[in-house]
This record gives sequence, structure tokens and C-alpha cells, in this order.
Amino acid sequence: MTSTKSLSGNAGAAPVETPLSAHQQARILAEAIPHLILYDEKTVVIKFGGNAMGDEELFKAFAQDIVYLKQSGINPIVVHGGGPQIGSMLQKLAIKSDFVNGLRVTDKPTVEIVEMVLCGKINKEIVSAINRQGGKAVGISGKDANLMIAKKITEMPDPQSNEMQKVDIGFVGDPLEVNPHIVEVISKSDLIPVIAPVAISREGETLNVNADTFASALAARMQAKRLLLLTDVSGVLDQNKKLIPSLSIEEARDMIKSGAISGGMIPKIEGCIEVVEAGVEGVVVIDGRVPHCVLLELFTEHGVGTLVKRAERKRGKT
Repeated sequence: MTSTKSLSGNAGAAPVETPLSAHQQARILAEAIPHLILYDEKTVVIKFGGNAMGDEELFKAFAQDIVYLKQSGINPIVVHGGGPQIGSMLQKLAIKSDFVNGLRVTDKPTVEIVEMVLCGKINKEIVSAINRQGGKAVGISGKDANLMIAKKITEMPDPQSNEMQKVDIGFVGDPLEVNPHIVEVISKSDLIPVIAPVAISREGETLNVNADTFASALAARMQAKRLLLLTDVSGVLDQNKKLIPSLSIEEARDMIKSGAISGGMIPKIEGCIEVVEAGVEGVVVIDGRVPHCVLLELFTEHGVGTLVKRAERKRGKT
């Protein structure tokens, strides 16, 4: 067993391996084992994207984490994004791309590119990365076995008034029905499902679904023990820019109301609240720039992100 400087949270530093003493190894195992027992045979949905997807070392560390979870008796389910890669491909093909309230306007040519990039490129890259680390990953999308049936988004809240207004953003969907049978079959075997957030409408149309939204709907339907949202931020910060390790639903709502949580973090935390209220035990906004952030979150006492739970408790994992 080795220790790396990158595991201390310095994502920019090159990993420097140093041997751990027997005492250090025992301490690490003693801290991890209760959490291993807690998550045994439980489902953990992990939304993967952002900075970690474009960094070779972070990508490798993530793949290792997923394999370790499966080998430890946990059922990891990976849902991935791919916004930057989609944007890059659209730019190469000279296809204009606009956004409304953070969602990509997706016409017919664009949705074809979205499906190609998400399902044909990114999904298989993640599958291959996990397999190279000794796992057995299988790539699917929300269209397989009608996993995710969605409806076109036709109205959204106005940023100023927050009142609903009609919009036409093309083939962009919101989850309508989740049929997790295919994921359950895969997870009960030695395979690891890796899911592209492309859904199907009742009319048979391909719809692009935001990866956070897709992962949240799937976690809620499967009553996952945890939903982990890997992001490019540390989590929710207090007024002194220090990480807030955990929030109850009530505390999170108060912080949104007071303005302590603002900007792009508002919809993310509102989504966390909805998922917890739907039955998921806890949702964590994690800094995906930290190597092995998934293992650190699940198997250490303090984690590496902000945990949103129904009840106010100390940061322990119970």
C-alpha cells in the first residue's frame, strides 16, 4: 500500500508514491472497514463528468475507484456527461450551439451529434478505462430497454421572475419514467453499468437529458444509498470560503433563501433536496478534481464534498 501527495487534495501535483508503515496501513483499514460494511450490497449512483473526464490521471483514478467499489461488494452505477466534448465536436462540424438556462438547444442535427459523442465515444472510453483497471464494465444509454423515458422540455422558469415560461429548445428531455430492470440485471452480476444520458420519448424521439438530472432520477427510482455528483467545485462553501461538510434539507433551503448558496450551485442543491426527499439516503456534491474522490467520500469519516441528507447530523456516513 502506498500514499500519494495527490490524495491529500492537491490535484495539480504529480503523484509521489511513498510506502506506508504497517501502523498507517492498519489505521487506514480501521477507518475504512466500517464504511465497507455500511455500503455492502448497496447501490451507489455516481455522476461522472467535468474536469476529471479530461485529465488522464484523474480519469484513471476514477476508473480504479469504480473497480474497487465493485470488488468490495458495492453496486456502483456510473452516469456520465460530456458537454465539452459535444461542444468541441459541434464546433468542428460548424454547427452553432446555444444555451437556455444552462441547457443546450438541441435541434435534429445536434441531437444526432450528442448521441454519437455520448454513446459512441465517451461511454466507450469510460467502459475501456474501467476494464483496463480490472473491472467488467458495460456501456448502455437511457434508450436501452426503455431505461429512461423522457418528455420534451417545453417550459422553464424565467431567471428574473422565476415564473414558468414557454420555451423551444428542441430535443432536450426531462425524465418521465425510469425502468431500471436492465441496470438491476447488470448490477446483480459482476458487471458495472456505465450509462449515457440519452433518453427516448413515448413517440420514439431521441432526447438529450442533463446528466445530473438523469443520475438523480435513476438514483431516486432505485432508492440508492448514495448519489455522488462529481463537479469542478469543492462543494458548498461558507462565508469564509470553507467547505461545509454536511447540510440538512432545512439548512440547505435556508442557505438558498438567504443567498448563502447562489448562482449555479442553487439548481444543483435544489436537485439534491428533491432526490433526498424521493428516498435516496444522501446526495453528495464532490470535488472531482481530487484524485480518488469517490473512495475518499465513501470510505473516510469526513469525505471530500458536501453531503445533503434529510436529518441534521455530524458528517459520519451513517
